[in-house]
Amino acid sequence: MFHDDIRYLLTMDKLWKTRKPPVPLDLSQLHNAGEGSSNGVYALKDQRPWSIQECVHVFRESVGSLSQDYKSSGYLTWDKDDKPAMDFVTATANIRASIFSIEQKSKFDVKSMAGNIIPAIATTNAIIAGQIVLEGMKILREDWSKCTMSILQRRPTNRRKLIVPSPLEKPRESCYACADRPEVTVTLNTETMTVGGFEERVLKKHLGMVAPDVEIEDGKGTIILSSEEGETTQNNDKSLSHFGVSNHTRLKCDDFLQEYELVVNILHSTKLSESRENPVEFTVSGSAAPAPAPAPAPVPTASATETSKTLSEVSSSNSLTPRKRNREEIEIEDNDDLIVL
Repeated sequence: MFHDDIRYLLTMDKLWKTRKPPVPLDLSQLHNAGEGSSNGVYALKDQRPWSIQECVHVFRESVGSLSQDYKSSGYLTWDKDDKPAMDFVTATANIRASIFSIEQKSKFDVKSMAGNIIPAIATTNAIIAGQIVLEGMKILREDWSKCTMSILQRRPTNRRKLIVPSPLEKPRESCYACADRPEVTVTLNTETMTVGGFEERVLKKHLGMVAPDVEIEDGKGTIILSSEEGETTQNNDKSLSHFGVSNHTRLKCDDFLQEYELVVNILHSTKLSESRENPVEFTVSGSAAPAPAPAPAPVPTASATETSKTLSEVSSSNSLTPRKRNREEIEIEDNDDLIVL
């Protein structure tokens, strides 16, 4: 592969008329082991190209390790995270590259190509994974005050920091993701919005549910949408108003797969944008809709007030101590209209 095969290729004269011919590897030139590139850019061995001497040394060691693995298991499998396998591929590729005057690559570069890895993404994932582990250790210790939210910046800050921690924010009652009893208000036209459209566009696409069940909070437990296949399919083309959903109707939505419950407050509106270019079918806000104002209490009339006051005086006048009643009290007691009141 490094000598005999190269000498055979050199016999094909037409191949080397316009390109530089390969040079067979001569082991006599490998007595003095080199150190590879040492221009100060590469800090780790895996991040600098190896010298040919190093490649030959690693090649021999990896072949010996792989031979032992084959004898013990009877087969070999490729894994970019297996050191002998990765060393073998890196050393072999670099020796062949040197023979054909091709630029050599570091083990890090070879691993990226062999494992189809994008180094920037792999590095970012490793950093985030490490941060998750550190925060997880705080949670296991129940050290809640030290838990932080870390943000990985695209570029270093003015203080030369890539990872910027920030304190955790307390759950907001208006947030339908972190509130204890999440509620949202959905404004839509209940006469045109169908049950199927409400499921697909509002619950699944906008609110992120997977398999929602929807029940109307009307005291009857009316279910208009079920996650069981085929159970409420007949409702999909019917409008919400067909089931009595109107202004300030409350819908209890339960996603069993995510163990998530949400109350949707419906606001009926016919004034949503119907523009063909920017149609607005519904709007969602992360808080409960204000309840309709209660009807004002009837203002008592003057005659009713006076009558109530008179009855109160009559009641207070009835005591265990006998006394003489005046003429006005006798007239009030004998008045049938007042007795009815």
